[in-house]
Amino acid sequence: MSTLYIVGTPIGNLGDITYRALETFKSVDVIACEDTRHTVQLLNHFEIKKPLVSCRAQNEQSAAQKIVRLLDEGQTVAYASDAGTPGISDPGAVLVDVARAAGHAIVPIPGACAFVSLASVAGSGGKTLLFEGFLSPKPGRRRSRLRELMATGFAFVLYESPFRIVKLLADIADIQCERRIVVGRELTKLHEELVEGTAAEVLENFAGRSKILGEFAVFVSGSKNAQFLDENTDTSVEAGQSDY
Repeated sequence: MSTLYIVGTPIGNLGDITYRALETFKSVDVIACEDTRHTVQLLNHFEIKKPLVSCRAQNEQSAAQKIVRLLDEGQTVAYASDAGTPGISDPGAVLVDVARAAGHAIVPIPGACAFVSLASVAGSGGKTLLFEGFLSPKPGRRRSRLRELMATGFAFVLYESPFRIVKLLADIADIQCERRIVVGRELTKLHEELVEGTAAEVLENFAGRSKILGEFAVFVSGSKNAQFLDENTDTSVEAGQSDY
């Protein structure tokens, strides 16, 4: 049996690549990746040349079978998503399941992750922190899930695109405008930005911008007094406090 390495890569700043990740890329026989065009740029920067195999969300099941055949032949394979840690709102989980079921060893090579990066600077995370990733783009489903998450009382982290970030912030503020949030935009990149405040304050900040660019991670603080909200009501998740 052979080994599949799951490799975390930078989410923006190439300086965040680890020595172990580079050594792994250099030592394996094949590098599988979410987008070969993207990963080849990373490898070229570090002067690493290896055969590449595509394994993206749209073809992960079939690509995983191809990668397992390589492992069956005794080749070692490293897998990297476009940025960050595979399997965290990125492809990778299906590949891991298929490779493990075939009896191959799975080895994690830790690296950057927007979720962890934001949580490390958000503060007030408490003992329990939930990771949800991207919510549904459909307004009803998004609001319903937000209510469920906010009702747990635990802090949680979401991902969002620049096209829907204002809608997400508006939903959070509508459910509970005083809940503290921290928005990380373009984490580790040249235009990295952290915006902290109540949901209402952060919404006002971004709603007032003429143009919004970048990738977003959103930390929503916990609430000790949270309680379940019926999705058809506008009652606050904080006992005794209104939405506005």
